[in-house]
Amino acid sequence: MTAYLALAVFLVGFSLVARRLAATVISAPMAFMGFGILTWWGGLVPEPFSREVLDVVAEVALVVLLFLDAAQTDARALRRDHGWPLRMLLIGLPLGFVIGTLAGWLLLPGWPLAVVALIAAILVPTDAALGQPVVSNPVVPERSRRALTVESGLNDGMALPLVLLIAAVVAAETGTSGADWLWFGLLQVTLGPLAGICVGWIGGRVLILAQERSTTSDVYEGIAALALAGAAYILAQLIGGNGFIAAFAGGLAFGVVVRGRCAFVYEFTESEGQLLSWMAFYLLGAVLVPEAVDGLTWQVLALILVSLFVVRPLAIWLSLIGTDALPVTRLFFGWFGPRGLATALFALLVVEGEDGAVAEMVETVAINAVWISAVLHGVTAVPGAVWYAARVQASTGAAEHRPVEASARRLRIHRP
Repeated sequence: MTAYLALAVFLVGFSLVARRLAATVISAPMAFMGFGILTWWGGLVPEPFSREVLDVVAEVALVVLLFLDAAQTDARALRRDHGWPLRMLLIGLPLGFVIGTLAGWLLLPGWPLAVVALIAAILVPTDAALGQPVVSNPVVPERSRRALTVESGLNDGMALPLVLLIAAVVAAETGTSGADWLWFGLLQVTLGPLAGICVGWIGGRVLILAQERSTTSDVYEGIAALALAGAAYILAQLIGGNGFIAAFAGGLAFGVVVRGRCAFVYEFTESEGQLLSWMAFYLLGAVLVPEAVDGLTWQVLALILVSLFVVRPLAIWLSLIGTDALPVTRLFFGWFGPRGLATALFALLVVEGEDGAVAEMVETVAINAVWISAVLHGVTAVPGAVWYAARVQASTGAAEHRPVEASARRLRIHRP
């Protein structure tokens, strides 16, 4: 019971200073992951806390955050300015995988190539939760925030079929043919969005109808929005689609239908989404990070740093060649691709079917990448956003952005 009391007190304390901390280099994922490590170090981790609990919490948190972020995306503006996120997803993501595999092959000699490729695929997706200090910061131009939100929302769902395919190769599951895996990937990226759009659009229309007939209220609308996020995910899973893509597509459709009419929905779901994210990072720190740190070698550390500082920046830079993105925008997008819940969740999903040595390799790299990314991207989020906004504003005549409306010196964060 002492552990639960400590967690409750920490939650209250952090909530009371969260707005102030949001303007510093201390992010919520850093704080909760650090507190999780402290509870492990003090021997206070509750017995029920396990990998299974972490798996469920991380998956639910990711679904809710994807739905919420998409619901707040201006889909009409996205249709006008879709070039950047599409380039980063369709070109940058495969490039990141290829370059990451090459880097792993060079830095981890002796490791099986299939395992190196699996690690590269797990390190591809970025985390919307870790990127919140950037994508919710009004000093960052809206088009840039929208591009990063869409990319982080879709890349984990697009990377999942690749992760599962390579995991099957590693496990030597020869009973499934390549054509079957091609068909599986096709279903993932088609049925997932279809299920999400149907749930989001129908749910939004029904919610508005309930509003017009005064049969609901703000609080219940928030509960309905959370349920819609889960419904989109579950429906996609049932019909063979990708649940994470469905959650994001459902949020986009929901946001189009209810935009301007259900403001409290976003406030309500933000609170629950943030709490789930905080709990997921707390569990990462309490359950997995200490063990992963014990297995951290200089080769693994080198691979993680190369992934953060070289692989993604290079892939994003190359993917945006030929667009109207300024060089500073390419650098900014390349750096702010933090690894978080998706990377940890994918690692937990694939290690279940692998032998002990392979599972240990994959999990060690993935979990260490998450906490290192949380620290590095956390301490650079606020100053990086200010620097980027100032550089864009200084680029007079740039066609890609409208002038930054907020002063870079007066940083305002919409949410922690």
